[in-house]
Amino acid sequence: MQVNLRIRRFNPEKDKKAWWGEYTLQNVDPTDTVLDLLNRVKWEIDGTLALRRSCAHGVCGSDALRINGANALACKTLVQRLAPGSNRVKIQVEPILGLRVIKDLIVDMEPFFDHYKSVLPYFINDQPVPADGRERLQSPEDRARFDDTTKCILCAACTTSCPSFWANDRYVGPAAIVNAHRFIFDSRDTAAEERLNVVGDTFGVWRCRTNFNCTNACPREIEITKAIAEVKQVLVSGEI
Repeated sequence: MQVNLRIRRFNPEKDKKAWWGEYTLQNVDPTDTVLDLLNRVKWEIDGTLALRRSCAHGVCGSDALRINGANALACKTLVQRLAPGSNRVKIQVEPILGLRVIKDLIVDMEPFFDHYKSVLPYFINDQPVPADGRERLQSPEDRARFDDTTKCILCAACTTSCPSFWANDRYVGPAAIVNAHRFIFDSRDTAAEERLNVVGDTFGVWRCRTNFNCTNACPREIEITKAIAEVKQVLVSGEI
């Protein structure tokens, strides 16, 4: 299989604006991933290509990119899924949108993580531990309420696919709301009110326009739009 790979390039040390690098790769296996292709370009053709990658198994979330116009993890996107049944494939790869490009496919993730940290994404409970020394127990039903939102790997694919985030990067974004949801609905946690104050702000959940871009982009198949709606419902009703 032949792949014509088009990569958006930008080196701030010498480029005034981004440009497209085009690379032709031969003998590509249909089960190769887009990350495999990017590695071939970097290792065999142009060592200056800059990208993030780590585990290559869809766990670390470091290689979220815009592939053929849609956010996805490069390590989970198979060539054969982009052009099934074809021996010649065109693939376009860009950095995710809404965050400053540092170099080539690497973006500045600090604003994203600032939003994430703003929702207090950790367990909070200052009450005394149970007298018998056991952990704080929880029923299967209570655990199920937030099970889906525990899957987030902080790849930013959801947030950077969101038109509301593109329009105003002060919007806390889907990923931050997902992680707020995970603790708001945890029956053992005691800081729901503080998190609701954050996501109920002007640049919180009410910026969501329910267009499902985030849900479609999530590589872990989290029902993000549903989670945002559940947080909105709590804000309206005052009941968790």
